[in-house]
Amino acid sequence: MLNKVILMGRLTRDPELRRTQSGTPVTSFTLAVDRDFKSQGEEKQTDFIDVTCWQKSAEFVEKWFRKGQLVAVTGRLQARKYTDKDGNNRTAFEVVAEETHFAERKSDSPSYDLPPKAEASHNTSPAPALAPSVSSYTELEGDDEDLPF
Repeated sequence: MLNKVILMGRLTRDPELRRTQSGTPVTSFTLAVDRDFKSQGEEKQTDFIDVTCWQKSAEFVEKWFRKGQLVAVTGRLQARKYTDKDGNNRTAFEVVAEETHFAERKSDSPSYDLPPKAEASHNTSPAPALAPSVSSYTELEGDDEDLPF
């Protein structure tokens, strides 16, 4: 069996980190993904897809991703069944992210000038070593077209 989803889209809001009762980090966000096709005489349509990240990936996304940023996500599609407040059975679909990536150059991002989010004051664990602090980057001279990000 194969369940693999690959998406590229823009974040509709800043991701927010939450923790389960056992302390596992989880971040949810929505990606606005444009469809590659449109019907004649109609505008392009956009799908809004819910994505969930867990553990270190959740901490990375909350720290470095911002509303409007173009990101790429690979993961699996998951369906959750639940009963709403009126007693109706419902199904919600979401992508559980396995990998998250920046999908545009820093200078093209609408959040380029924003620093990473500060660690929450109630979080006593050290910051994850997933990405260096912004201050540790050195600006390169010349054109950055050859860079892979």
